[in-house]
Amino acid sequence: MSNTWMDLAAGPGGLGVGLIVAAVVVAALLIGAFAFGSRLKRRESPPPLPEEQPHLPADGPVGEVRERREPDEMPKSDERTLPHDLGHQGSRTAAGQDRPRWDEGGSGAFGSGGPGGRR
Repeated sequence: MSNTWMDLAAGPGGLGVGLIVAAVVVAALLIGAFAFGSRLKRRESPPPLPEEQPHLPADGPVGEVRERREPDEMPKSDERTLPHDLGHQGSRTAAGQDRPRWDEGGSGAFGSGGPGGRR
């Protein structure tokens, strides 16, 4: 076995030259990336001017609309209906606009609305 490779690796300038070359390559890549980004930024359109920004309508902001909606009816068919056969399933304004309320004494999602203690 030859020690030539060991002697080359252990040489005083081999590692130092390699680190300097690697540092120069990294610095060149960073400078190139910065130059490339600057060139792309110059090609972009400028931000809109204040007079080009959207404005409120003359009658003020649009108000919130709260209404109950109900889905459109499912199409009746003798064959099996697949999701891609349905298309867009819209909704319409519900006949009654009264919001459903909990029954007094009811708990809502769980149980019967009892005291909830262990028995």
